[in-house]
Amino acid sequence: MPLLAIKTSTPLPSPAERDSVLLRLSREVSRSLGKPEGYVMVSLEGGIAMCFAGKTEPACYAELKSIGGIDRATTPGLSRALCAVIEKELGVHQDRVYIEFTNVSGSLWGHGGQTFG
Repeated sequence: MPLLAIKTSTPLPSPAERDSVLLRLSREVSRSLGKPEGYVMVSLEGGIAMCFAGKTEPACYAELKSIGGIDRATTPGLSRALCAVIEKELGVHQDRVYIEFTNVSGSLWGHGGQTFG
């Protein structure tokens, strides 16, 4: 049910390194939200043309959506954790990362032909 979708201007690493980054992000989302990793999805698009703050230096836009677990109390920690992984693994400085957090109703999230609500 959690989905982390990342778009970055940096090129993606080799397939083996890319898979390692995806798995690290999946574990971090699971840990940070207290959700089973079996429901976590992570997507990563690299090499996208991006401009942020009037500059074309490496940048990243991420969306984290989840049924529960995202609120005013949890977003600061989620932002710190995700920005740290993005900076270390993708080389995008934390001040060049935007993250959009969305708490979704279970009835608006489908899986396996059903919804969670």
